[in-house]
Parts: sequence; structure tokens; C-alpha cells
Amino acid sequence: MKQHIFPILFGFLVLLTWQFSVSFFHIEQWILPSPIQIIDSFWQSRSLIFFHLVPTIFEASIGLIGAIFISIFIAILMERSQVMKKIIYPFLIISQTIPFIILAPLLTLWFGFGLLPKIIIIALVCFFPITINLFDGFQGVDPSILRLLNSMGANQKQIFRLVKWPASLPAFFSGLRIAAAYSILGAVVSEWMGADRGLGILLIRSTKSYLTDRVFAVIGI
Repeated sequence: MKQHIFPILFGFLVLLTWQFSVSFFHIEQWILPSPIQIIDSFWQSRSLIFFHLVPTIFEASIGLIGAIFISIFIAILMERSQVMKKIIYPFLIISQTIPFIILAPLLTLWFGFGLLPKIIIIALVCFFPITINLFDGFQGVDPSILRLLNSMGANQKQIFRLVKWPASLPAFFSGLRIAAAYSILGAVVSEWMGADRGLGILLIRSTKSYLTDRVFAVIGI
């Protein structure tokens, strides 16, 4: 509990300073709303926000699940074959230098404005941290344990199932936590390609209407 006190106090201090600054300098609501105005906007628009939240969560969940399966397959492939590792690993790194939003027009052209291009964008955003963390988990197994199992006649499948996979789970879930946060971001960005529901669409509409308090309320979710 003690480790959470200082972050909570710091967050409260930031909000208090924010509220005071907006009130003291008479900043217009459409430029920078106060925390109280944002909370009030969230309460007033809660039905609308949750209406748009549902499809975003659905898209993010499907994309994340797809990224998990892709990541597990790639990580196992690299772990089992040094040749595949040398081929795939550089492309994994290069993939992170590409802003995936620039792929949106192409995906829309190829697959239309439906769910599929959104899922692809989300999966592309999410797969990297899971893949890298899982592969590092495989590589982090104590070599002495592997030598012991080899001396006992264990084959590679048994070593993977009994040692490498269980040992990699903490790293896998660490990557999954990062990817879960990315999935919402990917879903919101993917909705900018074209959608009639979703937090991305709500953000665009609120921004165009100068409803900055609602924009902050959506971001705060």
C-alpha cells in the first residue's frame, strides 16, 4: 500500500494544480477544461461514451487475441530454428520503424471499411512486445537445467513443454500487459480509417465540435 501513496498524492497534486490554474487564469473550456468540467462532461455523456466504447473494446480484444497467436507462433519458430531467427528477427525490428497508420489507406483499399482492416492494424501494433518478451523468456532458461535434462535423455519437445514454456510465462504476461494497452490505442487509430461507432469516431466528432472536455473524458477512459 505504501508504494502507491506517493503516485496517488502526486496525481492529486497535479489535478489540484490543473484545477487552480484553469480557474485562476480563466482559461476557456474549449482550450483546456478543468478536471471538474471533464468529470461533469463524462457524467453527462456517459451513455454516449459507453455506446462507443463497446465496439472499440471488441475490436481491441479480437486484434489482441490474433496478435497472441501470431506472437506465440513466431517466438516458437525462432526458438526452434536459428536459421528462422536470423531471418525473422531483423524484420521484427524493422517493423517497429514503420508507423502503422500509413498502412491504413492500403488496408482500406484492399479490405474495405469493415472489421478486418481494423483487426490487422491492432494485431500489427500488439504482436511485437509479446513476441520479443516470449522469445527472451525462452532464451532466459538456465543452461545448466537444459544440460541436465539432455543428460537424462529428454528430447526437445519435452524440454520445451516442461521447462522453456513454463519459464517464459512471466515474460509472456509482461509483454501481454504492454500489448493490451497498445490494443486500445490501435483500435482507436484504426477507427479513424472509417467507422460509424467507436471511441476514435467519438474523439473526431468531439474535436470538430470543440467539445474538449468530452475529448479529455474519452481519453481518461
